[in-house]
Amino acid sequence: MRPSADDHAAHVRANRVGILAMIGAMACFIVNDALVKYASQTVPAAQLIFLRGLVASVLVLAVAKAMGATARIREIARGWVATRAIIDAVASMLFLVSLFHLPISSATAINMTSPLIITVLAALLIGERVGAPQWLATGVGFVGVLLIIQPQAGGFNGYAIVCLLATVLLSVRDLLTRRVHVGIPSILVTLSTTVSVTLLAGALSLLEGWGPVGAFDFGLLAIAGAFLAIAYFLIVRSTRRGDLSLVAPFRYTGLLFATIVGYVVWGDVPNALAWCGIVLLIGSGIHVLRASGRARAASTAPD
Repeated sequence: MRPSADDHAAHVRANRVGILAMIGAMACFIVNDALVKYASQTVPAAQLIFLRGLVASVLVLAVAKAMGATARIREIARGWVATRAIIDAVASMLFLVSLFHLPISSATAINMTSPLIITVLAALLIGERVGAPQWLATGVGFVGVLLIIQPQAGGFNGYAIVCLLATVLLSVRDLLTRRVHVGIPSILVTLSTTVSVTLLAGALSLLEGWGPVGAFDFGLLAIAGAFLAIAYFLIVRSTRRGDLSLVAPFRYTGLLFATIVGYVVWGDVPNALAWCGIVLLIGSGIHVLRASGRARAASTAPD
């Protein structure tokens, strides 16, 4: 039995929201990263993550209270919500450990395999139907990533395995988001993430030690925390609303935003290969949207 026109329209809207939320999340993550880069010159890493997470948690909690969602706040420590948050916290720390021992280009290249991993896991574990356009877009997008980052073979070492494990865990986190009951507000899922990352970073900061934090650096971390909170919320919305295999390739847009920020803030100009990668990223996104739209329209066309 084919889906009705209303079902088709609802599905298209859900995917559109998911894609826009993913693009917005990537933009917010990049702004957060740029702000943190300035602060990381003087603030120890674990302390920085803790302070930023504390600000993000307070902001998300305030929004949750304003939305009336705090009546169900105990949900953040239960079931799939808590499991997802724990996996997110562990994955974030593993990625940081690998980043400390890998060139940033190599670590980023590994982390950008997430859309491919999500697409494969979505097909194998939750039975999501993945069409040729999604597979093609994921593969072409990853080629674009490699052209932009251009990792050096000598930059990969044993910590690449740690980075890959972190990327797999982040992909599992996105899959688990689909297991969270639809009645649980996304803002509470976001709160569980910010709190778990903050608590883990706080514990690690006790081992690493604390340093002084000036007003300027704390201001940067506060703004970064706000962008991080928005990014977390949008990630939750994107993975709850759209088809994962369709939404996941739009993670690659993070590299487009990073390229723009790198040029505006640090004067970094992409070389010819990087521009080719950018074209591939944009083209793959346009292709999957158009192909998906045609496929959905065909599925609802009358016999």
